[in-house]
Formats: sequence, structure tokens, C-alpha cells
Amino acid sequence: MQIPSVTGFNAMGLNLDKEGFLRELADWNNEVAQILASNEGIDLTDDHWEIINLVRDYYQQHQISPVTRVLVKATREQLGDTKGSSIHLMQLFSGKPTKLVSKIAGLPKPANCD
Repeated sequence: MQIPSVTGFNAMGLNLDKEGFLRELADWNNEVAQILASNEGIDLTDDHWEIINLVRDYYQQHQISPVTRVLVKATREQLGDTKGSSIHLMQLFSGKPTKLVSKIAGLPKPANCD
């Protein structure tokens, strides 16, 4: 896990696993999301927040973090074809988008992510 670049997780009393995912979902809020994103080199924009909120809503409904195919489909259904593509998700959350957005959203790592 990288050292936090803003405020500090220990100062906030956050309990993270070795990959930087929150151990307690109740610890998440917008400030925590900003810190987690900053630690990954991401400055959150409105486009990021749309996906973060979509993933959190999905988790509330299904009690599981969505895998890539499911996230793309849900994004397309809720935000349209332009935003509902793996390319758009990769532009916002490079590398492994579903893993990264779940981390920033304070959710467990998706089941199919290494």
C-alpha cells in the first residue's frame, strides 16, 4: 500500500487492508473518497463521482461490487452509451477500473480482481 498523500489515513482512524481497501464500509464518506483517489493519483471530477455513486448504489442493491462487464452495462443503462463503455471507465480509472473505483467508493474488492 502506498503512503497516503493527503491528511493521512491513520490520522482519520481508517482501517485499510494491505491493498488499501477500507475494512469498514461505514468509514467511507466524500472526504475519504478524495483521499483514496489522491493516493491513486486521481483528482475526482463530476464524471468520477457519477461512477462512484453508481457503484455504491449497485453495492447497496446487490451486496457485491460489480465486475467490469456489469459495471459497463449499468453505466450504459444509467448514463448513456458514451459513458457506458470500458474506454470511458479506463480514462477515469486507469489500470483496473472496477478495482480502483470500488476502492475509492469504499467497497470491497470485486471478486474477479487480483
